[in-house]
Amino acid sequence: MKLVIQIPCYNEEPYLERTLRDIPRQIPGIDEMEFVVVDDGSTDGTAEVARRAGVQHLVRFRNRKGLAQAFMAGLDASLKAGADIIVNTDADNQYCGSDIPQLIEPILAGEADMVIGDRTIEKLPHVSPLKRFLQRWGSWAVRRISGTDIPDCTSGFRAYNREAALRINIVSQFTYTLEAIIQGGKKNIAIAHVPVRTNKETRESRLFSSLWEYVKRSLSTMVRIYTMYEAFKVFIFIGTVGLLLGGLLSLRFLYFYFTSGGQGHLQSLIFAAIFMIIGFQVLLIGLVADIISSNRRLIEDVLYRIRKMELHAGREGIPPTSK
Repeated sequence: MKLVIQIPCYNEEPYLERTLRDIPRQIPGIDEMEFVVVDDGSTDGTAEVARRAGVQHLVRFRNRKGLAQAFMAGLDASLKAGADIIVNTDADNQYCGSDIPQLIEPILAGEADMVIGDRTIEKLPHVSPLKRFLQRWGSWAVRRISGTDIPDCTSGFRAYNREAALRINIVSQFTYTLEAIIQGGKKNIAIAHVPVRTNKETRESRLFSSLWEYVKRSLSTMVRIYTMYEAFKVFIFIGTVGLLLGGLLSLRFLYFYFTSGGQGHLQSLIFAAIFMIIGFQVLLIGLVADIISSNRRLIEDVLYRIRKMELHAGREGIPPTSK
């Protein structure tokens, strides 16, 4: 059983060595262990620190591409390195590396394909009440959308088995944390969570410049990803609202038409027509979006099969294009 620890980095020279040092090299149930560091266009000595520490796989971007792409590059490199289990952790040593055995235990036991580390944010002294409130309600929204029971959806300390990693396709340019859980729920990936510890905060998050920006971009990500997998539900709701508003305005016009001798209130009829036309158009868009969503599922299944074939060909020493 091979474990690969992947660490996305951006200017983490002061913290990366400590993060690597705190990760245990001997874990029960693991026969082989390697590291993947993804240098997301760092301008400091992050790559040099990784080399000095003996990291086996270093992926470097020439310019910064963002956490989501760095995460996906790490998954790809980990799979190509032959990982049976992949653990993702942050380079700032936020998470206790010694908790990795507990994190991967549900996967080793065959109980889960994906495991999220629960930081129990409500107990962390350095997290402000506003952040706790936003995290609690944000995680609730993700649970509702994904159909999972993950209490800490923004945690980056997580583990994947090979099958789960092959099925995850992050399209967001912002972060992978929410999208991976929503995708996992929609693809029926078995997701579990375990309590994990955190270390003392070393720096502020670089993912967002303000809480408002984080909330705005997180909501955008959740709505977009949910719509990708449940397009018909989203558009049927919006279209039905338009038709109902149009119907109510039509009833208002008819009421005054018959009680006032057919005089006035033409504005109700005009607005009723507008709402009903919009509602009908949205319903048609929903049907088209549902067809596109079905095609996306087929494409993702083809991509999963291709990635699996490439990994098999790589292990056999066969070029991926060979016939």
